[in-house]
Amino acid sequence: MAKKYLIVLAGPTASGKTATAIKLAKAFDAEIISADSRQFYKELSIGTAAPTAEELAQVKHHFVHNLSIEDKYDVADYEKDVLSYLNEYFKTKNVAIMTGGSGLFIDAVCNGLDAIPDISEEIRNRVTKMLEIDGLETLQKEVERVDPEYFQIVDKQNPRRLQRALEVFYQTGKPYSTFRQKNAAERDFDIIKVALLWDRTALINRINARVEAMMAQGLLDEVKSVYPKRHLNSLNTVGYKELFGYLDGKCTLEQAVEQIKINTRQYAKRQMTWLRKNNDYQWFTIDEVDEIIKSCRDKACIVRTGGEK
Repeated sequence: MAKKYLIVLAGPTASGKTATAIKLAKAFDAEIISADSRQFYKELSIGTAAPTAEELAQVKHHFVHNLSIEDKYDVADYEKDVLSYLNEYFKTKNVAIMTGGSGLFIDAVCNGLDAIPDISEEIRNRVTKMLEIDGLETLQKEVERVDPEYFQIVDKQNPRRLQRALEVFYQTGKPYSTFRQKNAAERDFDIIKVALLWDRTALINRINARVEAMMAQGLLDEVKSVYPKRHLNSLNTVGYKELFGYLDGKCTLEQAVEQIKINTRQYAKRQMTWLRKNNDYQWFTIDEVDEIIKSCRDKACIVRTGGEK
């Protein structure tokens, strides 16, 4: 049987992953798996920079707009779903492309997760009340206290990630980071990892320009459409929570937009921190797509049709 390959294309937000992934998919006759946990939700398009209709038409994408903001879904669900999908996919294809900025989700598919015990309703309610009564900052401080290793890489503005870490700790007495597979789980496919490298100033300029473009495309209207459900964890994310603040009268629109830019830049910095800790990635600039393709072919001995040499 021909060997199977998962090409992982990572990089900070606004680095051009979607466009690059499409070029790779076309080069390898492959389909794309999204590893962006915000793009899962069908109600969110503009603020998550989800692939456009034109981009979706060029190459088949999976795990984009496959959930509702009201669905409960975590990294363990994603790992299981992606592996199940790949099991079928690789019966007819030899190469798949995974791209996105959610490092924990990529890590789960590549390396696996240790089995995490079920969380009791009592502990789940306890952590939920902690967020509701004491706020996000309290969750952040508590995760930093009980699991400093995970705190270094977690999206600190995502309450559900923080809640999950605390639930596991309170349930087991062990840090959530200890449940993240230390030795990579066996996979039936080989993994090739590449990442997009950007000069910091250039990336900041791209982020700022993209936020302005999102506003011009109608981000405020998209946020208004989900405003009645703003209490959901899926909506406590960059681009939405800042505009909820504006709609609540807590700031001006200009202040909200500026805060989106700031929070997005901070998110990009955390993504880069996570990527730099992983020595498996080979780095390329956005203009080196041909070099990425050549590198992947050299590593996997793949020809244009996706078969082996």
